[in-house]
Amino acid sequence: MNFPKNLKYSKEHTWVKIENEIGIVGISDFAQSQLGEIVYVDLPNVSDEFEQDEIFGSIEALKTVSDLFMPISGEIIEINEDINDSPEEVNKEPYSNGWLIKIKPNNLDELNGLFNADRYGELTIENK
Repeated sequence: MNFPKNLKYSKEHTWVKIENEIGIVGISDFAQSQLGEIVYVDLPNVSDEFEQDEIFGSIEALKTVSDLFMPISGEIIEINEDINDSPEEVNKEPYSNGWLIKIKPNNLDELNGLFNADRYGELTIENK
C-alpha cells in the first residue's frame, strides 16, 4: 500500500493535503483497494459546508456503496468534475488525478487529530 507522508488520514480512510490554505481531499489507496472497481462517485455541490467526520458524498463500486467522510470541516470550493466521466481514476491514482474535492478549511487545528502516514499504515494492517 502507498501512503504518502505529506498527507493526513482519517479513520474513515479519507486523506487531506493542505496547499496554499486549500484542502484537497480524496480516499486512500487502502480504501480504493477494499472497494474494488469504482463506477460512480456522488459529490456535494460547491459552497456546501461540512463538519469534520460528516458524510459529504458516497462512492460506488461494483459490489458496494460507501459513504465519504470529511477529514476536516470546511466549505467545498471545487469538485473534481473529471471523476464523473472517469471514476476509475480513484482506483488508478487516488492521490493525484483521483482527488475528490477541494475545501476552504474552517479549522486547521483539526489536522492534529488525523493520522500521519505511518500510523495510518499501522491501522490498515490492523483492520485487514
